[in-house]
Amino acid sequence: MSDQTRRTFLKQAAIGAAVLAYPSSKVLGANDRVRVGMIGVGDRGNDLLDQIVKVPNVELVVMADVYSRRRDQAKSKVPGMQTLGDHRRLLDMKDIDGVIVASPLHIHARHFLDTLAAGKDLYSEKTMTWSIPEADKCLAAAKASDRVVQIGLQHESSGALVDTKQLIKDGAVGKVAHVESWMSRNTPHGKGQWVRPVPSDCIPQNVEWSAFLNGRSDRPFDGFKFINWRLFWEFSGGNCAENMVHQIAWIMSALDLPLPSAAYMSGGVFSEKDGREVPDTIAVTLDFPKDIVVTWQSTFSNRHYELGDRILGSDGTIEHHFEEPIQYWPEKTNRPTGEAMKGKTPNQNHMQNWIDCIRTRGTPNAPVEIGYRSAIAVHMANLSYKKKQRITFEEAKATAPEY
Repeated sequence: MSDQTRRTFLKQAAIGAAVLAYPSSKVLGANDRVRVGMIGVGDRGNDLLDQIVKVPNVELVVMADVYSRRRDQAKSKVPGMQTLGDHRRLLDMKDIDGVIVASPLHIHARHFLDTLAAGKDLYSEKTMTWSIPEADKCLAAAKASDRVVQIGLQHESSGALVDTKQLIKDGAVGKVAHVESWMSRNTPHGKGQWVRPVPSDCIPQNVEWSAFLNGRSDRPFDGFKFINWRLFWEFSGGNCAENMVHQIAWIMSALDLPLPSAAYMSGGVFSEKDGREVPDTIAVTLDFPKDIVVTWQSTFSNRHYELGDRILGSDGTIEHHFEEPIQYWPEKTNRPTGEAMKGKTPNQNHMQNWIDCIRTRGTPNAPVEIGYRSAIAVHMANLSYKKKQRITFEEAKATAPEY
């Protein structure tokens, strides 16, 4: 065993031991108030803040963020809430039942592992991790723990998924060899997707820059990269991690797909030449062991078709659009008496589902396993793009992350 391998092994063992050794949180009854903390309250974090405060009998007690402006903004929304600059102080609080992690992607794994080691239930934003090795560590830690882990894959709480699984189970879809999916957006000319202005108070005195870097090479403070981290590979997984992951997770759940066997991704920065590294135009092909190919395409320069998925079966077709009922059409070749239909199952509240599982100790709609499988699909696609070649699962696992 090399020195590097030994250090990695010992670090992973220590994480597992910490998760197992930490005492579990108190058992909650059905009517007990759930006390929640948040780590990271930027744009996505504010969306989750708005969601959690609407869940009955939940108290948002504390939040931690490296940027003072975000702490002040969150406190203005939830008066009386405590705000901290260091997430470790939040995790030291004994009366916190659950923690919502909405930090930038490259810090997810640190906050994921620290939260479980502190004995807290966890809601972790998608994509679960920035890299494959981080995904492996988080999956292992979650399996070694008795904590409830919900990944922020909201499509997993859709009624559309329930209806799709039932149609597939009933044989109404038949053999599926191909699934199409897409996501499209547009912005005004000269304004690239995700590019946000840097506030005047985004200066070194107001940002814990080293905490944000999270092990990346030290450098002078860069307000543009801090605010617009989604544009750069060392902090981001690009559009695959921001959007494809939702649809791929939904497809993998609907069809009970294992990890992809191979991935190919093409595209580039074609919509706006604004200095971003991650592509804004993408075509992904994922091969799966069950003789299924899943494709996903995306552009940031046309939004006409917005977001959707089509499951193409020998006996029927299912079309899915986020927050809408599915539509089903029979393939008359093999189901001549079949009838078209629309799904009827209502959506669940994804955040409410997490809180319910904190009380019941049940399995949430988006557990760590689908978080892991969808993350691996994202990372395989991105590695293929960077290498400009088709990449197998084994090749992706053997590739060391770069930042």
